[in-house]
Amino acid sequence: MTAEPVDPAAPESACPAPAASPTPEPPSTDWEQRTAAAWTRLDELDEAEFRDLIDKLVAELPPDSAIGAFERACAFDSTGHSDKAVPLYQEALERGLTSIRRRRATIQLSSSLRNIGRPEEGVRLLTPELDAESDELDDAVRATLALCLANLGREREGLALVLGALAPHLPRYQRSMANYARLLVEPDSD
Repeated sequence: MTAEPVDPAAPESACPAPAASPTPEPPSTDWEQRTAAAWTRLDELDEAEFRDLIDKLVAELPPDSAIGAFERACAFDSTGHSDKAVPLYQEALERGLTSIRRRRATIQLSSSLRNIGRPEEGVRLLTPELDAESDELDDAVRATLALCLANLGREREGLALVLGALAPHLPRYQRSMANYARLLVEPDSD
């Protein structure tokens, strides 16, 4: 993370709902493998070289590719340019990014929005993800949402999310930690 659906009633949302369009053909397995290999070189190359490598791969995709916009956003984000990543993540989502990449884009967009001083938009994007179908990114959703909440002065809510995400991974004290997380945000009964 260095970071997908928006509440349509929210003012000035970070990303409008994706436009209805036919599902594009996914990139080839070869393209996916070459892209994965490029990402292993992130720490070997300087920023410009790495982004150029990703740009060359993206150039093989159709010009309106949601995946292309997403990969370019990730490259900017991973090289410390959240401000340049945000519009590309938004573009990818608007173009109908699907599957696990859609959720990754939501998480990464929210993180980038937080980095550029717009954590409230990250909260609006990530809150619906708490109720999304469970996958391997659930904890990343909670961690990123916790960071956005902390930036808004809502640290107790953020801590509750992180403890709730951590509790199932503990070898012991799972029940206690889950209860402590819940009590952080429940109103006092006194």
